[in-house]
Amino acid sequence: MAGPDETTPTLYEWAGGADALVALFTRFYELVPLDPLVGPLFAGMDPHHAEHVAVWIGEVFGGPARYTEERGGYPAMLGHHVGKAITEAQRRRWIELLVDAADQVALPDDPEFRSAFMAYVEWGTRLAVSNSVPGAGVVTEAPVPRWGWGEAPPYVPPEA
Repeated sequence: MAGPDETTPTLYEWAGGADALVALFTRFYELVPLDPLVGPLFAGMDPHHAEHVAVWIGEVFGGPARYTEERGGYPAMLGHHVGKAITEAQRRRWIELLVDAADQVALPDDPEFRSAFMAYVEWGTRLAVSNSVPGAGVVTEAPVPRWGWGEAPPYVPPEA
């Protein structure tokens, strides 16, 4: 599965596919319950939550449309955030823990990938916060976003 020009890998491929994303979110959700700021948001978390989030991010990053097919797509993801009243401090801490987990599982750390990864994380967490405000008017039907490289494709060093 390649990016739009058929030679550029998708973010999903560059990240290492499903196994890498499952490793990332497994590690992340090991850290989350221990954190006093974001841990309470995830009290009673489904034991398969990490896998579900990995499938979501996989689809967003150009992988298989499993979240849409198996979990209900965007409306289902939205349902996990509505009414949660996520604070800005919690959003920022969530990001910090995700970056720590990405480093710990050796997710690619090249600047182009991390830029695209962080662009989605910023966008997605800000949307989650706004959708979590009690009584917020949210868009309930939308496609799963598809995230790409943005302006900078992946850097591949020349062969020596």
